[in-house]
Amino acid sequence: MSAEKFDAVDIIGIKRDRGTLTPDQIDWTIDAYTRGAIADEQMAALNMAILLNGMSREEISRWTLAMINSGERMDFSGLGKPTSDKHSTGGVGDKITLPLAPLVAVFGVAVPQLSGRGLGHTGGTLDKLEAIPGWQAALTNDALMAQLRDVGAVICAAGAGLAPADKKLYSLRDVTGTVEAIPLIASSIMSKKIAEGTGSLVLDVKVGSGAFMKDEARARELAETMVALGKDAGVNTVALLTDMSTPLGLTAGNAIEVQESVDVLAGGGPEDVVELTLALAREMLTAAGQPDADPEAALKDGRAMDVWRRMISAQGGDPDAALPVARESETIYAPADGVLVELDALSVGVAAWRLGAGRARKEDAVQAGAGVVMHAKPGATVRAGEPLMTLLTDTPEKFDRAREALADAVVVAPEGSRPARKLIIDRIS
Repeated sequence: MSAEKFDAVDIIGIKRDRGTLTPDQIDWTIDAYTRGAIADEQMAALNMAILLNGMSREEISRWTLAMINSGERMDFSGLGKPTSDKHSTGGVGDKITLPLAPLVAVFGVAVPQLSGRGLGHTGGTLDKLEAIPGWQAALTNDALMAQLRDVGAVICAAGAGLAPADKKLYSLRDVTGTVEAIPLIASSIMSKKIAEGTGSLVLDVKVGSGAFMKDEARARELAETMVALGKDAGVNTVALLTDMSTPLGLTAGNAIEVQESVDVLAGGGPEDVVELTLALAREMLTAAGQPDADPEAALKDGRAMDVWRRMISAQGGDPDAALPVARESETIYAPADGVLVELDALSVGVAAWRLGAGRARKEDAVQAGAGVVMHAKPGATVRAGEPLMTLLTDTPEKFDRAREALADAVVVAPEGSRPARKLIIDRIS
């Protein structure tokens, strides 16, 4: 066995003592961990040192590059059109990718949206789309390219060849309490997005109870770090900080979120979903060199719906098929007269997860029809005994645990107390 260039224990010691790793040390660390020359327990110790002591911008940038270099890079330069992508840090009821990808593709911008599955209380885009009969998440690189050429938008699973170091590191962070480290979150997201080869990238960084980042200062730091990483790698990157204290739209689940997305593409749908879809579309189009495009018109006149139908059909789905419906439902009623001032995103997300819409472990199956339909949003006037939420599942024994999750989710206050909620908090470029 050939001698290694560095020693893992020395590398851990540098970060433990708040030192800075050299580019060479970082390249070796990621490569050696991917090869198996650094053990999981050693990488876990290094991750914890990074969580506690942070990393410089140069270190994070090099760490991200090393992760990109652990696998293949995709190249869209042969498409003959600009590419733009969006990444959301995840939330409750966040179905924005579904209407957004076809909407941006209307204007000749290719959208290679490599998406993931849900874990815990945040839903996964692929799980939602798999509620459509026949739809397939897995595409070969050739099929992906052909669909981008022909349809202009694709939402599919990322191939195993992109940033394999990230896959290994992600699983380890999950079980060692180091998921929250901003350098590790930023490099995890950006290594995959840069390896994916998109020309420009718009980040939707959520903040609030239903988000990964509950605190605005930390969400801002994450957004700034990711924008800097994108720029260092030559990818035109901007971020929007958006509110996730209450769910997006009126649905949290799989099939019910697809239906809501189709409503948006048909020119309707909830106001907040439309607002965020249009804001992100404008950012993606501007970044791809089309600042004058009018995405609002494309939602209203059916052009975005046409692309959606072609995108779903191209991946084996039937855009006209009836979506799965849960076998059982239960209603939660308003406790009093007044204004709904709070509908907690995390509580709704956990309830949807417990009803079967999400998974506790990567290998778990999800129920397509399960979830929570909301009948009112913060700011709405409600009357005692009116339906506030409908819980949906195929397994009625799950209702009790879902109701427990929602015990403190709702605050109804006297008339006159209207919450001021700003959906888009800030733009970071």
